[in-house]
Amino acid sequence: MAHSRTLDEKGPNVTDQSKALKLIVTGGAGYIGSVCTARLIEAGHEVTVVDDLSTGHGDAVHPRARFIEGDAAETAETLLGEGFDGVLHFAAKSLVGESMSDPAKYWHGNVLTSIRLLDAMRKHGTPRLVFSSTAATYGEPKESPIAETAPTDPTNTYGASKLAIDHAITSYARAHGLAAVSLRYFNVAGAYGSYGERHTTETHLIPLVFQAATGERPHISIFGEDYPTDDGTAVRDYIHVVDLADAHLLALKHAAEGEHRIYNLGNGTGFSVRQVIDACREATGLDIPAEVAPRRAGDPAVLVAASDKAREELGWKPERTDLIGIARDAWEFAQARRAAKS
Repeated sequence: MAHSRTLDEKGPNVTDQSKALKLIVTGGAGYIGSVCTARLIEAGHEVTVVDDLSTGHGDAVHPRARFIEGDAAETAETLLGEGFDGVLHFAAKSLVGESMSDPAKYWHGNVLTSIRLLDAMRKHGTPRLVFSSTAATYGEPKESPIAETAPTDPTNTYGASKLAIDHAITSYARAHGLAAVSLRYFNVAGAYGSYGERHTTETHLIPLVFQAATGERPHISIFGEDYPTDDGTAVRDYIHVVDLADAHLLALKHAAEGEHRIYNLGNGTGFSVRQVIDACREATGLDIPAEVAPRRAGDPAVLVAASDKAREELGWKPERTDLIGIARDAWEFAQARRAAKS
């Protein structure tokens, strides 16, 4: 029988996880969603992955997960009627440049989809939500490390769309008793066995460095070497994808009815572009060519997360903080993918 209780009615104790949870993971065929799905299943939870495969990959869905190919909102509107304990919402459009040239794609694909998902969760009484948010909601912050109390002033449509969803979640949590957590990621890297990063349009530094390592591009560009940092290149906070995934499991456990909690996730230590390239050289054993290029407009010198709140309230602590180890995991995944194609 379909589960038809609404969130406004008395629901289950969302902090009770003595039993396995029945969960939906939207975007579970993508990079972070696939790793999170794997960790959820290993923890004993029952997972249904919903993904339209527009950017995800069917072979990235965990073999023990139920998989439904389709739009996150359209699928959830009927699927949630089966009765679920929560949703982890990763499905999103996420290319910054595209968000500026085609904003409608982001307002429709990110914001409207998420509102429909929230409505479906309310209709069917789904009590928990963990949302994949982003550090892009802060724009170009004046201080570093960046705490959750920093002003939100996104500089692109992608960040603005994620911030709009965060505002909507806050409203739904207060009005309808939803237990919600938003996790704002900084730079995610690494891999977990057969689950890793493989975007059709690649914008992240470590995979781009690997493309220079394998000759897919002539070199890796260093955009600016005159920043006020130790080596003159921009500094970013890198977090291993497994540490990130584990934060989602903790968020499920600590989500509180009627509250929307927001946490920044990073390792709290920044690495410069040159440090990342050197770590990739160490991980691959290759002398990867790099060339300096002019700064990109709007690139802050330093973006590092203050994750004290996540540590204190969720009990979360990143364990895989060695940059060379992060790069090595990503390289091993990339090499395995290339071997599988040959």
